[in-house]
Amino acid sequence: MAYDSEVLRRATARLEEQRTRRRREQEALREQVYRRCPRVAEIDRELRHTIVDIISASLKNGSDPVPPIQAVQARNLDLQREREELLLQAGYPSDALDDRPACPKCGDTGWKGSRMCECLKALCAQEQIAALSSLLDLGDQCFDNFSLDYYSTQPHPVMGASPRENMELVYEVCLNYAQKFGRFYFDNLLLSGGTGLGKTFLSACIARVVAENGHSVVYDTAGRVFARFEAQKFSRDPEASRDARDETHRYLACDLLILDDLGSEMTTPFVQSALYQLINGRLSAGRRTVISTNLTTEDIRLRYTPQIASRLEGEYHILHFYGDDIRLLKKQRM
Repeated sequence: MAYDSEVLRRATARLEEQRTRRRREQEALREQVYRRCPRVAEIDRELRHTIVDIISASLKNGSDPVPPIQAVQARNLDLQREREELLLQAGYPSDALDDRPACPKCGDTGWKGSRMCECLKALCAQEQIAALSSLLDLGDQCFDNFSLDYYSTQPHPVMGASPRENMELVYEVCLNYAQKFGRFYFDNLLLSGGTGLGKTFLSACIARVVAENGHSVVYDTAGRVFARFEAQKFSRDPEASRDARDETHRYLACDLLILDDLGSEMTTPFVQSALYQLINGRLSAGRRTVISTNLTTEDIRLRYTPQIASRLEGEYHILHFYGDDIRLLKKQRM
């Protein structure tokens, strides 16, 4: 999974903070136990010398090392039993002072060999949700809170099906796309329709579920995306150019890109080229994309190059949004 480097950095820092906090808590507990049970401290010091005793016993006089090693091991077991009894008598669990990682799978390193452990993935998902929340209002935007009450049950004069019937289908596709991400029949979605019909809300719902399931998600508006492509190519400031290059890499490399409000940007020849690079690059790499737009398919054909229109119509499953502006309906009902 192509996690953003900043997301991974913050998640790794949190993992280290948790590890440091546990070490401090364990050390504080150890000091507390030692004050209450000095004998436990003596036992621990003796147990730490066990390995030295075993090595000494095995080398002593070149004689058979087995009997002395067995004697040291027996003494070791006796000390451990005494230690457990003392801890229990003092009201502590018998293993209270054992140093155990919070994640036994990776030993709190976050990695199992070259593979990221589930504990670090969970932190990455949390950091990703936080990053998405800075751009999307994820406070109450989840599939459970999506309401069909604002969609009319009357048949649409052009589309035939009522807005509510249509949105029931749209909702199910979006829900399944998010929950079965990477395994769903459709790889890419194009949410098309007027303003205030739920496109951004459902995009946010998809982003939340996919991110919580451990995939890298990037959300951004079309205008900002193309501005970053432009800055990467034309900026004379090395730092600004480097930042823009990092951003465009995120757009191209994340597991799911949500491109919001396509069509709101100034459609220059450069933007056409950047959009084609973005769409075609992600398709070629097998990475999935959700695009929302106020444009109809006819508008797309008129606005963009035939190559772009062909890929959007041929490689994306189009979900049509229609009905009354929900924002206005909510305002009227207040």
